[in-house]
Amino acid sequence: MTKLKFDYEEEYIRNSRGVELFACRWVPSSSSPRALIFLCHGYGMECSGFMSECGIRLASAGYAVFGMDYEGHGRSKGARCYIKKFSDIVNDCYDYYTSISVQEKYRGKGRFLYGESMGGAVALLLHKKDPSFWNGALLVAPMCKISEKVKPHPVVINLLTRVEEIIPKWKIVPTKDVIDAAFKDPVKREEIRNNKLIYQDKPRLKTALEMLRTSMNLEDTLHEITLPFFVLHGEADTVTVPEISKALFEKASTRDKTIKLYPGMWHGLTSGEPDANVDLVFADIINWLDVRTGDATSLTANVEKVACNVQGEPKREQASLLGGLNGGGRRLVHRSSM
Repeated sequence: MTKLKFDYEEEYIRNSRGVELFACRWVPSSSSPRALIFLCHGYGMECSGFMSECGIRLASAGYAVFGMDYEGHGRSKGARCYIKKFSDIVNDCYDYYTSISVQEKYRGKGRFLYGESMGGAVALLLHKKDPSFWNGALLVAPMCKISEKVKPHPVVINLLTRVEEIIPKWKIVPTKDVIDAAFKDPVKREEIRNNKLIYQDKPRLKTALEMLRTSMNLEDTLHEITLPFFVLHGEADTVTVPEISKALFEKASTRDKTIKLYPGMWHGLTSGEPDANVDLVFADIINWLDVRTGDATSLTANVEKVACNVQGEPKREQASLLGGLNGGGRRLVHRSSM
């Protein structure tokens, strides 16, 4: 496949609460994009560095890719990794990503969500917020259900809920080292650990409760998912277990749904595996997109063809719980993906 050249661009925007957020994009230089891809990053992560591989690969394949660091994440302002309301993240993404979609140069283009880990929950909630707006979603090890082995007892949840408004930002939630558990390749693991934009402290109390509530709500409403999606999961993932993705696949109401489970792979399918594994995952992602963007008319009509596909079976269950816009300064960098 011929790799296309692309432009990389950064900007700062303000959300509805007046907080400055960082955003970036990878856009093919010399041709109109096949479709628009909107990134939803994981808990504690960011777009410009950690998700740059995703942006580069998809832009090189002809897609325009847009990312935004959530409030308190990456280069965005706000208390570090503090999620007061999960709906704030969803609404910020919706406001920014829909504002791009309605621009004249992008009208008529397919609109796909791409969510990793907690970003998978963000993507699914964006779909639920406006079910007819998005053409599909790529969900990489999504956080959409809590494993029974790690779901807190209702008494514990009740106790934490009683103090969440008193000490919402306290970093008191115990958790194992997610970076060690998520990323298999030791060199890539250290690169991620050295990324100062990635939050690596203990989760804040309210943040953990918001993530828990969001996961439990999604678990109860998976049948409401109606958009086409491709869910990818490593069979050896212990951060968000593969049973989570299998439940999504089985319960979602959409007729166009695909699941692929990768034997021996961990949580960080696109950023923490050996190069050969990463190449395989991105080849699957791009192929799924290419099939759904090859015919422009298919992006403006309801999906009629059944496309259900199960590959692989999950084998084990071990998990950790935590796995109105104003433009700002903008920097344009031309890069070749060759």
